[in-house]
Amino acid sequence: MRPAGPGSTASQHKGVMENQASSSGGPSLEALVSRAERAGKGAPPVEIWNPPFCGDIDMVIRADGTWTYGGSPIGRKPLVRLFSTVLRKDADGRTYLVTPVEKLGITVEDAHFQAVEMSRDMQGGEPILTFRTEVGDVVICGPDRPLRFAGETEDGAFRPYVTVRGRLEARLTRALAYDLADFVEDDGAGPFVRSGGARFAIGKGAA
Repeated sequence: MRPAGPGSTASQHKGVMENQASSSGGPSLEALVSRAERAGKGAPPVEIWNPPFCGDIDMVIRADGTWTYGGSPIGRKPLVRLFSTVLRKDADGRTYLVTPVEKLGITVEDAHFQAVEMSRDMQGGEPILTFRTEVGDVVICGPDRPLRFAGETEDGAFRPYVTVRGRLEARLTRALAYDLADFVEDDGAGPFVRSGGARFAIGKGAA
């Protein structure tokens, strides 16, 4: 993802957005920004909104965490953060940008977010794992925000994911996955990681 530049208002990106709109054939990025801004600041209550489905757009969250629209990277981090606040993954397994008036389908190659920082503290004798995503979400791992472990990659590394909100997940970066491996326990029933009073099993061979 390219470094954020100064400023983040829709008007400052008009030229780039119009070019991306013409290549994608969908709504301009400027229009999408405006709709997301109208949804509200912070984390809008997208889980309770039920707008009509208005089709798919050519927005992709790549496996490496890069967001693209119309095939071009969205290089400004404030825009990525804005769109991240109106993301929702539904029971159909698809991910959408959701506002009070419309729902637009997007493509997610792997995870919605990247977990880029992790801390481990002890409370009452229990470990607490806290993660921060690249868009600024802070996630305290526990029963409501569990860890899950996908199968091994080709190089034998395990792939941890943490629930951020709803059905949205963040994949731990490779560096954090190595750090998390230091906290893997095994009581004879198989490897696991503890956090927030919960125990998250690691699949056979994943450790």
